Amino acid sequence: MQLNDATFLRFSNWMRERAGVNLPLEKKPLLQQRLLKRLNARKVSSYEAYLRILGDPREDHEREMAIDLLTTHETFFFRESKHFDWLRDTVRQQFDSRPLHIWSAACSSGEEVWSLAMLLADVRGLDADWRITGSDISLPVLEKARMAHYPLTRTEGIPQPYLKAWCLKGVGSQHGTLLIDPALRKKADFLQVNLAQALPAIGPFQIVFMRNVLIYFDVPTKLAIIERVMSRIAHHGYLVVSHSESLQGLCPGLQALRPGVYKKL
Repeated sequence: MQLNDATFLRFSNWMRERAGVNLPLEKKPLLQQRLLKRLNARKVSSYEAYLRILGDPREDHEREMAIDLLTTHETFFFRESKHFDWLRDTVRQQFDSRPLHIWSAACSSGEEVWSLAMLLADVRGLDADWRITGSDISLPVLEKARMAHYPLTRTEGIPQPYLKAWCLKGVGSQHGTLLIDPALRKKADFLQVNLAQALPAIGPFQIVFMRNVLIYFDVPTKLAIIERVMSRIAHHGYLVVSHSESLQGLCPGLQALRPGVYKKL
């Protein structure tokens, strides 16, 4: 089943309108491969026919599935470890006893949320006044994040003391997996958020992690997302993006502190 350029551009425009994601023409093979399973599941014979399904007002669930398939969810525990070193120092110096609310703005399947939670539990303890909110556009990955159940092969980045303190190894039918400790799971909540659209009434947050997100958007969409997220950051709060992402020239209201770390002025 072939996908012509004109139909690909219609899918690309649909994704930009729905999720703000930029899909250039070189992504056509990826889109074709990822959506083929949905064409087969819905027993349609062309990508044009599937696009018509996505335009049906009754097909909310199918639209969610298509967005999930076309969104990148690559993540792992304690990714870009220098950000966690910075967070540990910042929490000790500035939030030792103050309330702290962190937003993981594109949390995918939850590894970032639980990495943050383990660090905060280590530095401040479970009884301290801190919480983490995780959000993503994809409902399937949010469900994985809530379940907090992972293959052991995905946990290489977790420090050994944290593995012992906060991760329960599966036995029997659950051998080869781990579950984040329920006591830690009580410190996090999750909700669906589309960063390319108006944000829900959340925040303010003292720290926002929004890493490996902006690389998927064009400049106007990046600016709009940064503006929305900035409105949810507390005065003198922090925004953390990936080391490979630069906000230079995109937002005068942010001061660069180190690679990927910005302070709201």
